[in-house]
Formats: sequence, C-alpha cells, structure tokens
Amino acid sequence: MAERLKYQLNSEELAMVEQAIRHDERARVRQRATAIRMLHLGKHPSEVAEVMAVSMVTVYNWHARFRAEGLEGLVDRPRSGRPSVADDEEYCRVLEETLGKDPPQLGYAFNIWTVKRLRDHLEKETGKRLSYERFRLLLKEKDYRYRRPKHDLHHLQDPEAKEQARQLLEELKKGSSQTKSSSSLWTKRP
Repeated sequence: MAERLKYQLNSEELAMVEQAIRHDERARVRQRATAIRMLHLGKHPSEVAEVMAVSMVTVYNWHARFRAEGLEGLVDRPRSGRPSVADDEEYCRVLEETLGKDPPQLGYAFNIWTVKRLRDHLEKETGKRLSYERFRLLLKEKDYRYRRPKHDLHHLQDPEAKEQARQLLEELKKGSSQTKSSSSLWTKRP
C-alpha cells in the first residue's frame, strides 16, 4: 500500500515558509511557499494546483523538493539548453565600454548611438549577433535608457544680442507691473 504524504509542517518549518511568503525577493519561491502552506492548512493538492494554475504533479514536486531540501528546494533549478549570448561577461563589458564613448571616438561618422548602430558595432567587436528584441531587452536589464539628445544652439548665439534681449525683457517685466491691465475678466465699476 502506498504511503500517505505528510503535508503538516512543524512550527519551525511553518515559520520558515511564512517568512518566505512575506519577504523572499524571488516571486517563484513565494508562490511555491504559498502552495506548501496551503497543503499544511489542509487543502488537497488538486485544490492547490487549481489555485496556483499548475498541474498536480507540479504541486507534488514542490512538496517533495521542500521536504528534501527545505526552502532552497523551492528555488528555480538551472535549465538545460543553449546559454544566452547576452549573459556573456565579455559581451556586457564591451557594451558598457562602447556606451561610455561617443561614436566619433570609435571612428564613426555619426554622433548618436541608436539600438541598430550599437547592436551592429557589438557584433563587429564580439562576433556575436543578438536579435533586435533580445538586444533591447538586454539594454533594459542593464538599466540603459535611450533619451533624445538636447540640441543646444548656444554656440550660434551672438552674446551682445543675447544681453540686449535680456535687458529688454527685464524692462518689459518692470513696465508691466506699473500699468494696470484692462484684459482682466474681473474689474471694478468706476
């Protein structure tokens, strides 16, 4: 006869699970700890699976991993498959160095990095090409934000004309406070 699973937690395990539910930074650990607590409270694995939107097998696996390894058993395990090119330290280092320089310093005829230009440059430097969307996601993960350049025409302004305009503006400001405006919607009758 199959052995019945024990879902009840001792006080130490319950405290650990509740602490994880409230304070763990990993969302999946919080979700899985919630499932373990629901089992402790007497919910059937099928109910827990329905509430958590997972299969019953998944709930059983979470429970088995928790029993075997404690809270660390609820952490995501490494996944198989090809590792991401963008996770490569060398690629990220070249990205950071490149964004620290202006394009003309690297021999380009343009002054602003666009996502396409930056991606093309990194492919040339590292030999690795990311898709446009993956590259944009990498920039977001690294907290890089694109902002439009602010064009400054200061170097084209005549300093004397600028000073005259400033003085004229000051005089106009002083004059407007001394005269009464007739454009107000609220006036007194004479």
